Amino acid sequence: MKLLVISGAPFIFKGKKSFAYSPYVKELVVWEKYVDDILFCCPVWKNENGLLVEEIPFSFRKHYKLIDFNLNSFSNIIKSFFSTFFNMLVIIKAVHNADHIHLRCPGNVGLLGCIVQILYPSKKKTAKYAGNWDPKSKQPLTYRMQKWILNNTFLTRNMQVLVYGEWENQSKNIKSFFTATYSDSEKEAIVKDNKSAENTFVFVGTLVSGKNPMYAVKLVEQLIKNNNKAVLHVFGEGIERASLENYIKKNQLEKFVFLHGNQNKETLKEFYKKSHFVILPSKSEGWPKAIAEGMFWGCIPIATKVSCIPFMLNYGKRGILSNMNLEEDLIQIQNLLSNEDCFFEKSELALKWSQNYTMEVFQKEIKKMTLK
Repeated sequence: MKLLVISGAPFIFKGKKSFAYSPYVKELVVWEKYVDDILFCCPVWKNENGLLVEEIPFSFRKHYKLIDFNLNSFSNIIKSFFSTFFNMLVIIKAVHNADHIHLRCPGNVGLLGCIVQILYPSKKKTAKYAGNWDPKSKQPLTYRMQKWILNNTFLTRNMQVLVYGEWENQSKNIKSFFTATYSDSEKEAIVKDNKSAENTFVFVGTLVSGKNPMYAVKLVEQLIKNNNKAVLHVFGEGIERASLENYIKKNQLEKFVFLHGNQNKETLKEFYKKSHFVILPSKSEGWPKAIAEGMFWGCIPIATKVSCIPFMLNYGKRGILSNMNLEEDLIQIQNLLSNEDCFFEKSELALKWSQNYTMEVFQKEIKKMTLK
């Protein structure tokens, strides 16, 4: 079986080696196991542009190169008409030569793939919608169009659409799904308590306004001002790093907040294991990987009520659902720090839930979809 992956996620070529976004590569490795041939239809970047990348560890026969474009200026909008027409032709050619179409949504390329797949109702198809599937959320028009097409069983046939969370009134196309990081062999009996010399918080994500890393810094700052011993470890890179560094220096937080940049899986794992809380005050999410990873090691999650996060946290039973109000979050955290039984219960519930979603379970689900 020839599997075609249509995605806006770029390839970066270095000599004869190909690279892509690291979490994306880890998923591709699983898909590649269960097909005879894998083809790609995606743009190419000349360099990483700050993207965390790793080498694709398998060979692939064909890459259909797309033009990368965005709509952030008038000139780019004009150019996009040509780019869209060209990309549509390339996608049609790629789909024609494949047995199984796998779309990666949302995004400009994902939208084109959604439209093209309508022309091939009998072909086997899957789509991973990595964004927020919540029907009530405010999203760009192009995202809403992709969701509508994928959910429509007249336009989209022979398709399984993998979405994060469980939502009411969805078509038979829609399948609740997840993303995994750790294997069964990595499971450990982790016991966290609230009696440590200092309470450790961890933030993992791109340092951009949408992820709100500054809120994590200010939250820990307020805890310290309220005579709580706390430290925050921040992992990731992005345009907000300079403002974070300035804020930390201006408010003399150098001994309490540490910026580590991008780090590998093993480094993050060790920090999760010794941390008490994982924070993600994000404005929008698909599957919040950092939250699931922290929970796997017993970290109590503090996260906003977006996408599937309320489902992941069992509406507050496995963590703290934040309204982005410092005072409210401080009260909830301090209540946990003063109540050992409640702290242990949330930590244990978080760990047990997340450890259900391992790479082995993920691989079994992917195998089912490729063999159907």
